[in-house]
Amino acid sequence: MSATTRRPEDRWWWGVDRWTLAALIALILAGYVLVLAASPGVAERIGAGSRNMFILRQVVWLGLAFAVLFAMSLAPVRAVKWLAILGLAGALAATAATLFVGVEIKGARRWLALPGMSLQPSEFLKPTLAIVCAMLLAQGKLGATAAERFAATLGALLLVAVAALLLKAQPDVGMMVVLAAVLFAQFFVSGLNLFVVGLVGALGAAAAAAAYLLLPHVHSRVQRFLNPEGTDTYQVDTALRAFGNGGLFGVGPGEGRVKSSLPDAHADFIFAVAGEEFGMIACLVLILLFAFIVVRGLLRLLAEPDLFVVLAATGLLAGFGLQAFVNMGSTLNLIPTKGMTLPFVSYGGSSLLA
Repeated sequence: MSATTRRPEDRWWWGVDRWTLAALIALILAGYVLVLAASPGVAERIGAGSRNMFILRQVVWLGLAFAVLFAMSLAPVRAVKWLAILGLAGALAATAATLFVGVEIKGARRWLALPGMSLQPSEFLKPTLAIVCAMLLAQGKLGATAAERFAATLGALLLVAVAALLLKAQPDVGMMVVLAAVLFAQFFVSGLNLFVVGLVGALGAAAAAAAYLLLPHVHSRVQRFLNPEGTDTYQVDTALRAFGNGGLFGVGPGEGRVKSSLPDAHADFIFAVAGEEFGMIACLVLILLFAFIVVRGLLRLLAEPDLFVVLAATGLLAGFGLQAFVNMGSTLNLIPTKGMTLPFVSYGGSSLLA
């Protein structure tokens, strides 16, 4: 790769952050290995046609995900903006469609049945909404008049409110929290007054309390977390047994036994499979990879002059890091359980492509 020629591949190689790219590739490879370890037992348990069904599908999704990652790293900022606008419109429409024609799983309507696969449209709300809100907030910050700044900020708030209402109807409160946290991070970076930051924080705490009091499934999950005696905590208890069985270095690839009794071992609880088969050391490496991507991305933004790029990347990194934290925290019983994938690691086409 030459630093002086103008070939597209040369410009890409010298323009992309290769350390972050290496960390993402490491996560993709870790995801393949862990799905390879966890999914055959799940496929047998649900009576799938082949033990390797999830593995073969994941290989396809991982290939597509890397192609999308590569294509987006080549896209100019203007193209990213238009893709985000179109993607957000499609994601909102598809999320609304789940309420009427969606597939219900475990009491929630979050998926659309498509030929040969199921699609979770809310996964695509996270990146597209972060980018569109960044466009609006950047436009508002640079607006000539107070009315323009207010209109842009109000537009971002309304978009998040519409998405939150759709997610509440599914219901998917965890995704609502992630979207709200992403917008809050973007507001903070754009120069939100500290008094307003405190006020928004207080409103968030009040909303959380209201969700606990008014939404039965939220109340149930919090109660199971606070008072696990006599409640159904099978998945979390099994995940903790898997971590205990793995110890420091794990029992070895393919040697895990507890994972075979973990219903969502290939998806929401794949971190427990990493703990059983590869041990605490491997789990720490995964945590460090996620932390490296988020922290390095934020540090690189310190030298970025374009406010839109700063706000968009802040939102994307905040959503990426928070999703990883929620998944791992739920698996370790540090927070109430929430069905959320581990980015680039868990099985699932929607999550990987998003």
